[in-house]
Amino acid sequence: MNTKENYFLSQPHQPFFLLGIINAIVMMLIFALDYKGIFSLHVTALLFHSYSLIFLVFTNFFTGFIFTTFPRFNQTKDIEKKYYTKIFYANALASLLFIGGAFSSEYLSLGAMILSLFAQFFIVLKLQKIYKTGAAADKSDSFWILSANYFGVLGNFLFILSLFIPEILPIAVNISFYLYLIFLAFSVGQRMIPFFSHSFAVKNENFVKIIFVLFVLKSIFAASDIKSVQIVVDLLLALYMFVEFKRWDLHPLQSPPILWVLHLALFWLPLAFFISALSLGAELLLDTSFYFLNIHLLGIGFLTTLLIGFGTRVTLGHSGQPPQADKLATKIFFSIQIVVLLRALYSINIAFDWGLNFLFDISFTAWLLLFLVWGGRYFKVLVFGSKL
Repeated sequence: MNTKENYFLSQPHQPFFLLGIINAIVMMLIFALDYKGIFSLHVTALLFHSYSLIFLVFTNFFTGFIFTTFPRFNQTKDIEKKYYTKIFYANALASLLFIGGAFSSEYLSLGAMILSLFAQFFIVLKLQKIYKTGAAADKSDSFWILSANYFGVLGNFLFILSLFIPEILPIAVNISFYLYLIFLAFSVGQRMIPFFSHSFAVKNENFVKIIFVLFVLKSIFAASDIKSVQIVVDLLLALYMFVEFKRWDLHPLQSPPILWVLHLALFWLPLAFFISALSLGAELLLDTSFYFLNIHLLGIGFLTTLLIGFGTRVTLGHSGQPPQADKLATKIFFSIQIVVLLRALYSINIAFDWGLNFLFDISFTAWLLLFLVWGGRYFKVLVFGSKL
């Protein structure tokens, strides 16, 4: 009986995954209602949408996954329950305060963001200790994972600063998105996906270094809104990543769903950057806006696909069940791609002024359903350790 009562906090991925799922639903619902003009938030829509998804949704998923796997990467003991539960409670409180602040006062939002930054600092502090004390012979992947988390702390701080200096918000958004979220997911994916796939191809030792430099350039020119140079960087990223991923010989079409969903996520990266280059070129030629198309291709196509793929695998595997995707899980994997398509269509609709604004309602509803179904499917597994 006691084991069941304490199961929810017994492993780090469980509370953080559940908090991420709840926040994914609540934060998107609040943003959508504000976007539709049903009510007005006390912070800008851009700040609410970007900060909530980056630091209150995806950061919780990342924390649950990395707190589970990073000690194994570096051959150290597991993170203490007392340590990660304090961070979980801080993140949960920060989420509540951020929601409250969005409806009432920027000062409450500021408090939430400071608390979130404080929690993130202790996340990085623990990862840094694990990295330094670990017995693993090769820590190159751990170095990049840790580096991405440093940029997360920087991005979080810049978001807070943007409340006082609004002009730096684009810098905060682009550092947090490209150098933290996307680079962190890439760093984890390029290590774990070939391993799960039993790929024996020798990686280019400079691959991650070159991608990192290109990500730095992307974040700089995106923050500066210099589209012409972004196009070049996007094409370099697309071409270089596609060639390298293809060389890994992953065989996605011959893999089970729990594995091909990770392959799909990986190849979304070069595809998203290629489409980004095309859309930025079209913006310059047609003097229009594709309304964050490139951001959403990466954020949903790559990031959400990867996290739900990894999240499903970790949730099952760490509850003593075979990490296999049943029919419902497979449908969820396909559903993510529908969400990507719907959101992309909404951006194209804005660019060409089709007047099909109902696509926004459909796309955000699809996002809500995605996380409601996924959360409902694995709720008892995460909270009670139930078997499917």
